[in-house]
Amino acid sequence: MTAHAFRTLYERLRSQAAAQPTANGRCGAMRHLTPERVAAAAAEVRLGRTVSLSAPIETEPGPDSPEPATHRMTGPGTRDLGSAGLHFATDSFAMNVHGDADSHLDALCHVVFDGELYGGVPASTVTAEGAHSLSVDLLENGIVGRGVLLDVPRLRGVSWLEPGDHVTSADLVAAEAAQGVHVGPGDLLFVRVGHRLRRSGLGPWNVAVARAGLHPTALEFLAERAVSVLGGDGNNDTAPSAVEGIAFPVHVLAVQAMGIHLMDYLRFEDLAAVCAGAGRWSFLCVVAPLRLPGATGSPVNPIALL
Repeated sequence: MTAHAFRTLYERLRSQAAAQPTANGRCGAMRHLTPERVAAAAAEVRLGRTVSLSAPIETEPGPDSPEPATHRMTGPGTRDLGSAGLHFATDSFAMNVHGDADSHLDALCHVVFDGELYGGVPASTVTAEGAHSLSVDLLENGIVGRGVLLDVPRLRGVSWLEPGDHVTSADLVAAEAAQGVHVGPGDLLFVRVGHRLRRSGLGPWNVAVARAGLHPTALEFLAERAVSVLGGDGNNDTAPSAVEGIAFPVHVLAVQAMGIHLMDYLRFEDLAAVCAGAGRWSFLCVVAPLRLPGATGSPVNPIALL
C-alpha cells in the first residue's frame, strides 16, 4: 500500500469519526457502546462459563520480550518465616506496558501522528508527568459489551497465519459467514491470527521484524460496523508494514484516526475451543484496565462470559 493510498484512507476514516459526536459521556468509538447495547450483551451468557483472553505475563527475557516484567518478593523477611505472630507476604511488580509479549490495552493517547492524538488533541498534552488527555482514565468504569471472535486460521484451514500475512476485510466477512455471527455497532471485535499458538509451538521470535496482523484496509470493516474495541492475539499490525514509511498503520488508523481502543497480544486458544464447542462466537466480555492516572495503557485480562 502506498503512502498516498494510506493517507487517503486515513483522512476518510478520520473524517467519519469526527462527524460522530461524543455520546453517553464517552468519546471515541466507545460512544457506540450504549447502555442499551451493554444490557443486550448480558443475554449472551447462557453456559455460565468464564474464559480469560489474556496470556500469562512474561518475566524471562526473550526475542519478543527483551525487557520483561519484573516480579520480586518484598516480604516476609527470612527471620519472619518461622517466627510466631502475624506476617504478610508482599511483592512488587513492574511492566513495560507496550511490549511485544504481554497482553495490554492501548489508551487513546498512545498514538501520536502528525503531532496530534485522536480528535486533534495536541501531542504536547503528553508530558514527562503523564498524559493529560485521552489517558486510560477514560475507561475508569471498564468496558462491558458484546464480544465477537473471528478466527481467521480456522477460516483458512491452518493452525496459524505465518508472520507477514495480512487479514483483510474479505477475511473478516468470510469468517462471519463461516461462523454464523455478525459484527455490529458497539461490539468488541477480537481477531485471531494464531500468534500465541505459533509462539507456544515454535518458540518466541523477534516479532518486530515479522508478525501477522490486519491489513490497513481492514479498518474499513470496523468503521462500517461501528466497532468499539479491537483486540488481537498479535500486535494487530503486520510486520513488515503494509505501508511505505509507516510502521504501525493499523494503530494509526484505529487509535489516532478512529478512536478505537486496541488490545494487543491477547490469547484466544481457550476461547476458540469453547466457542467452537458451543457453536457460537459471541459472548459477554468484561475488560477492566487498571486505574492509572495519566497512563498510556494498562496490562489487561479480558474475561469472556458465555
